[in-house]
Parts: sequence; structure tokens; C-alpha cells
Amino acid sequence: MNRATRVVVSAFVFAAVVRPAELQKQFTPQQRRWWSFQKVESTAPPKVNDRAWVANEVDAFILAKLEEKGLKPAPRAEKVTLLRRATLDLTGLLPTPEEVRSFVNDTSPGAFAKVVDRLLASPHYGERWARHWLDLARYADSEGFKSDETRPNIWRYRDYVIKSFNDDKPYNRFMKEQIAGDELYPGDPASLVATGFNRHFPDESNARNLMQRRQELLNDITDTVGSTFMGMTYGCARCHDHKFDPILHKDYYRLQAFFANTRIEDQAVLESKERRAQYGEQYAAWDAKTKDLRAEMQKLAEPQLAKLSKDSFDKFPPEIQDAVSTEPSKRTPIQWQMYYKAKPQIEISIDAAAKKLSGDEARRWKELKTQLAAFEPERPAEMHVAQAMIDNGVQSPKTHVLAVGVYDALLDEVEPGFLSILDPSAAKVAPIAGVNSSGRRTALANWLADPANPLTTRVMANRIWHYHFGQGLVGTPSDFGVMGERPSHKELLDYLTAKFVEGSWSVKNMHRMIMLSNTYQQSTRYDEAAAKADPGNRLLWRYQRRRLEGESIRDAMLQTAGVLNAKMGGPGVFPPLPAGVNPRGGWKTAEDPSETTRRSIYTFVRRNTRYPMFEAFDMPDTHESCARRNITVTAPQSLELLNNEVVFDWARHFASRVLNDGGLTPDAQVDRAYRLAYSRTPTAEERESALKFMERQIPIIARRGDKLPALENLPAGADPTLAAALVDLCHMLLNSNEFLYVN
Repeated sequence: MNRATRVVVSAFVFAAVVRPAELQKQFTPQQRRWWSFQKVESTAPPKVNDRAWVANEVDAFILAKLEEKGLKPAPRAEKVTLLRRATLDLTGLLPTPEEVRSFVNDTSPGAFAKVVDRLLASPHYGERWARHWLDLARYADSEGFKSDETRPNIWRYRDYVIKSFNDDKPYNRFMKEQIAGDELYPGDPASLVATGFNRHFPDESNARNLMQRRQELLNDITDTVGSTFMGMTYGCARCHDHKFDPILHKDYYRLQAFFANTRIEDQAVLESKERRAQYGEQYAAWDAKTKDLRAEMQKLAEPQLAKLSKDSFDKFPPEIQDAVSTEPSKRTPIQWQMYYKAKPQIEISIDAAAKKLSGDEARRWKELKTQLAAFEPERPAEMHVAQAMIDNGVQSPKTHVLAVGVYDALLDEVEPGFLSILDPSAAKVAPIAGVNSSGRRTALANWLADPANPLTTRVMANRIWHYHFGQGLVGTPSDFGVMGERPSHKELLDYLTAKFVEGSWSVKNMHRMIMLSNTYQQSTRYDEAAAKADPGNRLLWRYQRRRLEGESIRDAMLQTAGVLNAKMGGPGVFPPLPAGVNPRGGWKTAEDPSETTRRSIYTFVRRNTRYPMFEAFDMPDTHESCARRNITVTAPQSLELLNNEVVFDWARHFASRVLNDGGLTPDAQVDRAYRLAYSRTPTAEERESALKFMERQIPIIARRGDKLPALENLPAGADPTLAAALVDLCHMLLNSNEFLYVN
């Protein structure tokens, strides 16, 4: 089907599903009254009968709902459970035995508040909470699609998010930086890195239909911004008016128009003016010394460069060839976009061309290459760069409503704008000449970060609650529309939202308010009557027990084994993969062993091959934004932990750590293992069961023969068979529900 036919068909389909502009439906009173579009109104906490249970305002809202149903909250969790819960929540790690001892012995009224403050001040806090945001941002270290090439500098965005959480960066600033950091804060390298949020789309980098490719990337950005920041399913309006929510077909493209002028910038320099000047001087000196060598190399490679470049150019459709060939001063905004998209495919590296040389030319190239390498020590180190999204310039391409979302089926032109039900006028946009940018994203960023915005403020307050309890006050964190869940405690959500804004958009303040409530500090005690009245625990009559994510499971195992490398930041690392797993795009195998035991957030994210342990434990598909992870219980999860040689190696290190305390009796060894894994000592029954388990393992271990596990620091005179039995016990503890769940 040719383009003309496709447009006619698309327009026909569009006419069948969307009425003409003059017949467009008006928003109904019910739509205008929808709860998430209303102004945030902070109401006073309700009065309750059991005032003694109310530690702060959060409890009053929760208890009022419980009392309406004749329910009572669960008792307070015991101290070790509470400390373990809080530590896993805020850092994704376990409390150390010393931290447990300190908290248990602290009988002051503010003991738990001190714990919360200590955890919020830990650098591990940012590593834990950045993971949640990276799920929303669909972060990955590779492109996706067939080749799944590496994005070599995208990890700077991950480090930016970690630092932002650790610094308690105000959420309104956090939003602005990711939407338009380059426009709003041009002198701040971190704000340029932040625009990587819009760069995380999966991308077929070798696609030739660049107009279609551009539209697919814009669709991804539009959908992600709509769901992440506004909690609205904008994507449902790509082809027609939203079937359930008041999002018009044109609203989809009004939002998309804010990004119509963006382009990928994978060499965004982060260095200071002084460093750039120094680099320029050093490069000029190197350039002068190597100029003749490189000129000869260029001459040798030129015929092949021209041929390869022409071969690539010829594969583009005519409109892309025109965009590339048009004189720069005459290019339209859309042609400039196409030029920048085509450029990486047309510009062939000189080394790639040299591979086509043969005979005397190939030999001469090799000689020149060797001579050039002698000057490498004088070449300046490359400047730090980020992979970002910036504007092409001040002028933007036009944005049209598309018939059923088809990239070349253009209908009415639209200007950048917000949800029509909230603000039907066009956004006020002013170009930013100082950074050669359209200013469109600045207008959007300021609207999103407006304290009066009823969506963005509620959405983030709900997300924070969601990650503490496993379920938000709105159970669908990225869908505040008709098909999403209604808020279980709307007044509480609005109260938290108002406090969030009043508290300078501080996420850490929200943690404190939530965690210092008795609602958060409840035990997981089951109550049959309460479960019958509220089987989903939406009223929060107890703390909901839940399983850890795969990343936290791995981190806690490394920590318990005593081999966790706490180094922060830098490019993604490559833990060993099971035999037979060979990801397209590559997976480094010659990694420094200590690098492979760093926290899971630093594990390289290959889009088409998720790390097997994480995948088994429901790591989301990074091709799209994930607001809440699935939590499944499957046989492969148990098999992964029982049969994975890496996990068994951690069990050996765990046992070695226990044996480091020389002179321990078997009883004391069991106690030490329990304290490291569970943050508590075993009961008498558990101790006896563990000792019997080890005793039963001895004949099994004896049959292993030369397969006895190697242990570090095995005390002199220690029985290696008993030590191996301890390894099996440690392996069992790492596989237990008490280790894998937040209680």
C-alpha cells in the first residue's frame, strides 16, 4: 500500500470513529467532577474514638475508616521486625547485628524516629528509591529491538536519580529537570543529564523510515510523560478520543507537541568552560603533531568512506535524502530533524572504512596506525558526555493530529497544550535563544510542577505510599482515570499531597510522616473478622506482608554473605550469567570479581535479556514504564535460588562469615547464622531443628567426596564435613520465606 492509499484509508477509518470538530463531544458534568481533576483540598483529620492509637494525622484518617467498619488495627510490630521492615524499605538492605542491638536497647520514645533519620541519611537510601523511579522511567543500558546496542553513557542518568533522592531534591525541581533541564538550568550539568528521562525509549537505530521512527519515539515519550507525571493513560487517545477518560484525541498531540522539536544528543558535554578550554589546547597540540599522518590515512580510506556512505544514503526514502542534501540554510525544522536522525547512519567511521582496504593500502594503513598510536599519550582524555534529549533549535516542526495514529495521515494542526478539561487554551511558549531551544518543554515543566496541578502532586504522594505498603491509596499508581481504582482514603491522599507541597516537595519528609505513623508500624497479624470485611486490606487493618524484589533479594544475600561491594556509581556492571545465555549486544565476562558483587541497581540492563535472577522475580519489561511490579510465586523462583551456583557460592561465604568467630559451638554457630540472616536469634525449637538438619546432612556430604565446598577462613582443626553442613544450613536460610519477605 502506497502512502496516498494509506492516508485515504486512515482518514476513512478516522471518520468512522471520531466525529467532526463541530460535533465533538462536550465534557459531561460527571467528567468535570472526577475526583483526580479537582483542586487538592486538605481537610482536617477526622475525630476518632481511640485517640491513644493516633501517633500522627495519618493514623486518624486510617482509624476513622476502620472504626466505621467496626474493625481494629493490628498491634504494633515487635522491634526487630519493625527495624528490618524500615531498613529494607528505605535502603533495600538488612540491618546489621549492631544496628539491631542498638535499637532493641534504645527505650527512648524517639528510638524509631532516630532509625528513620539514620536510614534517610544513608547513601543506600538513594540506591533503593532510585530503583522505583527507574522502573517508571523505563531505564535501560541498551537500545532494544534486534541489535540491542549499548548506550555507553546512559548510566549517568541512573546516577543522577540516585543522587537526587539522596540529596532530597525537591520533587518539583526533579520533574522540571527531566522535562526541560537543558532549557531551565543551562549551566547545570546534572540538569542536562536529567533530560535522559526522555531518552529512555527503545529505538531501532538502523531504521530507514525515519519519519515513522520519529513518530514512534514521540509516542513513547508522550505515553510515558502522561502516565509517570500525571497518572493518566494518554496512550489510549493516540487514535481517537479516550473511551473512558476526558482525554481528547487532540490532547494526545497537544502534549506530544511539547516534544516535537527534540532530538537525541548522545555527546552532550558535561565539562566546565575551563576543562573545555584545556581540552581544546591539548587537542590542538596533538592535532598539529599528527596532522600529516591522519591526512594520509584519510586519503587512503576516502574511496571506501565515500562508497559506504553512499550505500547507506541510498537506502533512505526520497524525503530523507532531500533533508540530508538540502543546503543547511534552507532546511525546514522537520528536515533538520531528519538530518540529525540520518547523520549517525551516513557518517561512517574511518576505522570501518579501513577494514575494506586490501593489499599495499591495507599494509600502509597498518603502518600509519602504528605511528599514530605512538602519540596516544599526548592525546587529551575524552571529555565526560551524557546521553540527553535537546531541541533542534528555536523553530519547531508542525504537529498534527494523526488519523488512527498513522504517522503520515495528517489531520488538524495543533499547538502545545495541556488536558483540555483542565486548560483548553494553547500553552504560552517563548523560545530560549540562549540555548537555541524552542522553550516548549519549559512551558510543560512549569505546568507539571505548578503546586495547583491536581494530578502531578497527588500522583507522587500516592507513589510514595505505594512503595511503603505495596499498594497505593490509589491502587493503580499510573491510572487516576475511570478505569483505575478509586482512592481508598481520598481525604488522606489529599492531606498527604497538601503536606507534600507545603513541605517544599520533600520526599524524605513524606517518608517520615508515613513511617512514624502507627499505621506503618502495625504487625502483620491476621484477623479473620477483618479479612472477611476487607479481604484486600484496603483499610489497612494490618501491615501487608510482601516479597522483596529480585534486586533486593540479591543485595540482601550479598550483604549476608559479607561480599557486598558498596562502591557507588559508574557504568553498569556484569555479574556472571548462566551457561548458554549469550545476549545480543554482548555481556562482559572479564569483569573484576569485586565489581560483580556491587548492588543490583548497578547491574547492566540489557533490554532484550534481563538478568535471569531479576527476571525470575518479576523485573519489569524495560521497554515501557512500570508503575507497580507483579508479585508472583512460581517454581522457577525456588529453582533459581536452590540451583544457582552463584547463590550457593554466597552460602559458602555466609558460612565462612559464621566460622570467622572461632571457638563457636554448633549451637552458637546456628545462633550467629540466624542473627545475620533474620536479625534475630532462633527459638529453642528452631535451634534444635537446625542442628538436626546439619546432622542429617553429614552422610549426604560424605557421599559428595571431592565436591565438598571450599570455605574461606576455616578454623584450624575444624571438621570440613561439619563446615559443609553449615553451608547447607546457610543456603536454606537464604531460601526461606523469612529472608525473602518484608514482614
